[in-house]
Amino acid sequence: MAVRALLRSHSCVHRRDSRSHSSQTASYCLQLVRQRDHDGFLCTLLLPPESQHSVFALRAFNVELSQVKDSVSQKNLGLMRMQFWKDSLQDIYEDNPPHHPVAVELAKAIQKHKLTRRWLTRIIDDREKNLDDRAYRNIKELETYAENTQSSLLYLTLETLDVRDVHADHAASHIGKAQGIITCLRAVPFHSSCRKVFLPVDICVLHGASQEDFIRGSQEKNVKDVIFDIASQAYVHLDHARSFQKKVHGKAFPAFNITVPLDSYLRRLRRADFNVFHPGLQRRDPWLPLSLYIRSWKKTY
Repeated sequence: MAVRALLRSHSCVHRRDSRSHSSQTASYCLQLVRQRDHDGFLCTLLLPPESQHSVFALRAFNVELSQVKDSVSQKNLGLMRMQFWKDSLQDIYEDNPPHHPVAVELAKAIQKHKLTRRWLTRIIDDREKNLDDRAYRNIKELETYAENTQSSLLYLTLETLDVRDVHADHAASHIGKAQGIITCLRAVPFHSSCRKVFLPVDICVLHGASQEDFIRGSQEKNVKDVIFDIASQAYVHLDHARSFQKKVHGKAFPAFNITVPLDSYLRRLRRADFNVFHPGLQRRDPWLPLSLYIRSWKKTY
């Protein structure tokens, strides 16, 4: 039932596209998010219709930036891609968007909802800083990166819902930090296969876990203890975000559907005894659409 409901919503998006836009650019954004940010795709389908196109544009923009680091062979190429988006943002706010499908849809979202430029700029700037292939020095540095990227995306999503509220922003800040931490954990197997480790150095040192331990996919206790500590920090942020729940306007709740896949990953990681390399963690949660539907119906996050 939940899957059918989400697919019906997806179908409605396509019908609105064909009626209102001649919408190759909107379809491009939707498909990019569907392929590269599946959790975000499902969450966006549950947003009010007046926000969906805009959030698909925002998420597509985020995908474009997040892919730069892993898609270029040299940092200079990455810097050029980032400069393109800095220039594009400047042009968009001067009502002259470039002929790029994501930029075109982003311009529509900015115009429709008067989106705050600062959050978009912050996402680009921190994605650019993160082009360096180095581990986070400590958990605080990872949280700052998550705040400047994932939380900023949530602030923008709230603006598409016409929510500008300090309590909602506080919740978004903590949810974004949790999301950034969990994204870092989920990427460990991929990065390890590339002989890269980005986990906070302070926590690895605390438990005596070396980069080589992660590169060879160790399942020793010290490696699991690192993952446990990092995952626990994500849980703390989710718990803190929920402490604002009674103060947050109900209009904001759809922006926070992303807590459902975050909860799912933490639950499955716990079942795997914090073995971040467990194959089950690399597969999509088949119950996620149903869980999203139920959470949306209950109007909680």
